[in-house]
Amino acid sequence: MSHSNLDNLVRIGKLKAEPPAEEEFQGLLRSGLRRLDDAGRDELSLESRFDLAYNASHALALAALRFRGYRSGSRYLVFQCLQHTIDLPNEQWRVLDQAHRKRNLAEL
Repeated sequence: MSHSNLDNLVRIGKLKAEPPAEEEFQGLLRSGLRRLDDAGRDELSLESRFDLAYNASHALALAALRFRGYRSGSRYLVFQCLQHTIDLPNEQWRVLDQAHRKRNLAEL
């Protein structure tokens, strides 16, 4: 997989190139999977389940970005980079981007 698009984001200051850290990657993976599992608990409210699923998806997307050797301080950009980190089709990462927007509106 070419990293040229991610490198372009580094050049314009949207991402930082940073060597992957196995411990950080594993921690993000554990956190994402645990939250995803918790999001499936029927006894929780829909709002809590959405929050858990959203944060799980963010942790897993950030893990993919860190695995490739990049870091972002922008939550929405982590989702948009999924097309370059794991070859996620546009229509799929856009669902996560939309969830990010809904989360932001809910927190106003």
